[in-house]
Parts: sequence; structure tokens; C-alpha cells
Amino acid sequence: MTKISNVYAREVLDSRGKPTVEVEITCDDGGIGRAIVPSGASTGQAEALELRDASAERYDGQGVLQAVANVNDVIAPTLLSQDAADQSAIDSILLQCDDSPQKSQLGGNALLGVSLATAHAAAASKRVPLHQHVNDLFSATPHLPTSSTPRPALPLPMTNMISGGLHAGGNLDFQDVLIMSVGASDYRTGLEWIVRVYRRLGELLCDAGFEGRLVGDEGGYGPALGSNRQAVEFVVRATEAAKLRPGEDVTIALDVAATHFVQEDGSYRLVTEQDTTLTSSQMTDRLEEWVTDFPITSIEDGLAEEDWEGWREMTKRLGDKTALVGDDLFTTNESRIRRGIELGVGNAVLIKVNQIGTLTETFCAISAARQAGYGIVVSARSGETEDTTIADLAVGVAADHIKIGSIVRSERLAKYNQLLRIAESLR
Repeated sequence: MTKISNVYAREVLDSRGKPTVEVEITCDDGGIGRAIVPSGASTGQAEALELRDASAERYDGQGVLQAVANVNDVIAPTLLSQDAADQSAIDSILLQCDDSPQKSQLGGNALLGVSLATAHAAAASKRVPLHQHVNDLFSATPHLPTSSTPRPALPLPMTNMISGGLHAGGNLDFQDVLIMSVGASDYRTGLEWIVRVYRRLGELLCDAGFEGRLVGDEGGYGPALGSNRQAVEFVVRATEAAKLRPGEDVTIALDVAATHFVQEDGSYRLVTEQDTTLTSSQMTDRLEEWVTDFPITSIEDGLAEEDWEGWREMTKRLGDKTALVGDDLFTTNESRIRRGIELGVGNAVLIKVNQIGTLTETFCAISAARQAGYGIVVSARSGETEDTTIADLAVGVAADHIKIGSIVRSERLAKYNQLLRIAESLR
């Protein structure tokens, strides 16, 4: 038994200069784990609550001292002498400390920091890499069929090229245009391809008179283009300029983030497209046209999070042509994922640990999706840090893809580089 001897939280800063929670857990055998909680800009209504102090005197009301105090004063005493290796028991205690639906009492950021730091501490005590410990934990998830227990495996990155929406000041309606190096023989080769395309894209944007050096929250370029479609066209041209084949070496993924431009009447307002307003069906028409015209193999949040009927139609029309990933739709929430499965909505799930608040609940969400044959995409948030937990998580659950952001900004590179290290260990 690996007993927890100390739990301590502090306020630190993320990549946007916003405070967030860091938690350190120490075990009696000397094992130490540390985790920093990420923060999102594009958030779903069903996500776990990120507790902020709301005091204008500090960080414009964005401080997290109350969440830190909740860890140190409320949660810590309940975990002393508990077994850090028993993740489900630790997370059960956390959920007893805050049994509100969206963890609004203590804060999802408080609970998640403790949950992830516990996994780090247990891995340190076992003297195994975090991805192996995650795999051991995930394999023990109660309702995961034994036949589908995965071995650790590297995910294929989805890498941000052009940002819009809430990630880049609203220059485009759609949030991200990303690429996947599907034709690469290994992770290292694929990463070099991604860097090459990114550099060619910057050159093309500059040559065309657009901002080819300014980047958004996740490192993608943030040019003020004339249309959403133009962003995809630039990425295709950059792929060709990098001497790679669109559709064979490299494919495109979209993060539409449609919840953030849906109107009260359920229509979708595309300001960049001459302020066009579309119905759900017309939005699907638009996406179907793009799938025909471009090598698009993944669309995330193509419709809004509560447009279940629209999602059903979109899935019927596009589900056999491309991955349809639910982010705001599912919010890493097992019950919403199961509802989507019953309704025939989407075919892949985006996994963001801070949407749900504990590692065990994250495993349950992944397991529910896996049972239904849905793809798994582990994702970072727009507010990130040097923490690399999601790289190990993606490998440990053998996720299909990982979304980290672009290949600039050190909070993104920390995770890409961690995957390089893991790739060496898995040879």
C-alpha cells in the first residue's frame, strides 16, 4: 500500500497568464506527483465548473485561491494515509467531498488537480512511467471488456495550423483547421512533416499579405482571411508546398465549435461568410461540400451541443465519410456519451480531463465510447502549462488521436516532446 502522506496545492499561471491550480502529492515511500490543471476558452455547458475567486483586486477576478484552499483545507485531510495506487477509491473520496453535478462546491479544478497528481505519485512509487500506470488503471475499469483492453500505443496528432473563433479573436467563425500526418511511418517522421507544413503555411500567408507570424492561444496562425473556406485552401496549398500529398500523406481536421455561433432560434450565423445564416441542415450541406472538395477526415462539433436532431442528420449523411467528433456535445461525460450512442449521434469523442474532473470518470467516458466503437481523441485546452499528463493519458488508453495545439509555444511542445520520449520507450 502506497500511503499518501501530504497533499498541497498552490496557485500558478497558465499559458494565457491566468491563474490555475497545481497540486503536489507525496507518498510515505517518497513517491511525489505533481499536476497542473488546464483551462478552456471554448467550453460546453455541461463541463465541470472551474472555480474562480471573482475578486477584481487580483488577476481581474480570475484567481483560484479558493480552489487552492479547498484542496489544502477540505480535500487533503480526507486523503492522508489513503492508497495512492487505488485511483478509483481516491476519486470516490473526491466525489464525496463534492457531490454536486458539475463540481461547483469545491471546483472541478480543485478535484482534477488532486486526481491527476495522485496518478503521478502512484506511478513514481511504482517506479513505472505514467503512461504504463494509466494503462494499468484503465485496464481495470469495471465495465471495460477484457477483450478490448489496450496496450499502450502512440496516438496520431491533430495539429493546429490556422485558428479562429475563441482561439484567435474571432477572425474566423470556425475555431481550428488542423492537419494529421496519416501517411508517416512513425511519430518522429510525422512530427517533422507537421513542422514543415506549418512553416510553408506561414510563408504562404505572408506572401499573400496576411499575418503569417501572429498566432492564437494554441499556436495556430490567426490571419484575418476572407472566409472559413479560404483557411482550408491555404492549408492544402501549404501541404503541397511542403512536398507532401494532401489526402495521402496529410489529411485535414476541422474544429467548427458551432456552439459558439449558434443563435437562440437554432440557426447558425457565419459572420465571415457575408454574415450568412444557415439552418442545421444547411450547415451539414456546407460541411458535406467541404468533405467532397478537401481531404477532410475529421470534423469536431460541426453543430451545436444541444442540436441533437441536427447531429443525427449529420451523422447519417457524413458518418461513413469522416470522423464526427463530439466535444461540447459530450463534454467527456459518460451519460451524455451514452445518450449520443443511443441516438446515433457522432462517431468519436473528444476527451478533456478538466471537463469531467477526475481520472476515473475520464476512464468511464472513454470506456463507454470504446464499447460503441467510437474513436477517442485526447485533447489539451487553450489555457495550458508545462504539464504533460495528457500525453501519457493518450498513450495509456491507446487513444486514436491527440490534440495538443500547434508546434510552437512551449506549453504545446512539452507534450509533443513527451510523446517523443514515450515513442523511444515503446520500441
